Amino acid sequence: MLTAHLESVWQAVVPALPGFTVELLPSIDSTNSELMRRVRAGLQEPVLLVAQEQTAGRGRLGKPWTSPPGHSLAFSLGLPLAPADWSGLSLVVGVSLADALHPDLRLKWPNDLWLEGRKAGGILVETASAGEAPGAPRMVIVGVGLNIARPPASVVSAQGSLPPVEPAGLAECRVGLTDGEALEAVVPPLVHDLLAFASLGFGAFAARFARRDALRDRDLILSDGTQGTGQGVGPDGSLRMMTAMGLREISSAEVSVRPC
Repeated sequence: MLTAHLESVWQAVVPALPGFTVELLPSIDSTNSELMRRVRAGLQEPVLLVAQEQTAGRGRLGKPWTSPPGHSLAFSLGLPLAPADWSGLSLVVGVSLADALHPDLRLKWPNDLWLEGRKAGGILVETASAGEAPGAPRMVIVGVGLNIARPPASVVSAQGSLPPVEPAGLAECRVGLTDGEALEAVVPPLVHDLLAFASLGFGAFAARFARRDALRDRDLILSDGTQGTGQGVGPDGSLRMMTAMGLREISSAEVSVRPC
């Protein structure tokens, strides 16, 4: 199903990204890991790497993300990017994906797509320099994992959720959606939004994120045990939470967050 959509994705993206290529692999450990290896070996051209199966996919904080054939879409987009400020990039990716897929999707800070309170997808953003020479261009690797069908219980367990949280599949809100259709729907607008982010920063996307913010006004607990209420995000994309000690701003490097 994926193969028939690759040419359309390439044609839609290459005018904005000269030299852009699309590659489909039947199986790989992790699309992000593979692109990071290529970048460190000197890759500087934009590329989309799509996997029919991931055997060692990675989520945020090193959590496993298993992508069995027929249940999900896994891809990584690598491109040179030079924003003045990298803050909020993962939120921009989430906004772009959600806007392209369905009005009912919400965004759980900092990198999850939710459908009716259940996880439908995740995002992993990494950067690396293409080579070790001074001034080598910086490449951003945007990894995306989307549940097309609702994953079976064995996959939920493999993804390391403690306690297990029932996931969602995009086919629940877009009946009949295939992985190839999802790929064609999200990649061209994602490229457009990444290029816009490079020149405009997160501020240009703040209102779009606010419309889909799943944590605003919800009771939250941080991984350090702090409790409070979600208050949206700051200008740099940091999570704002009102606690007993006042307003606290949290960066993605400090804590994870879940509803109480």
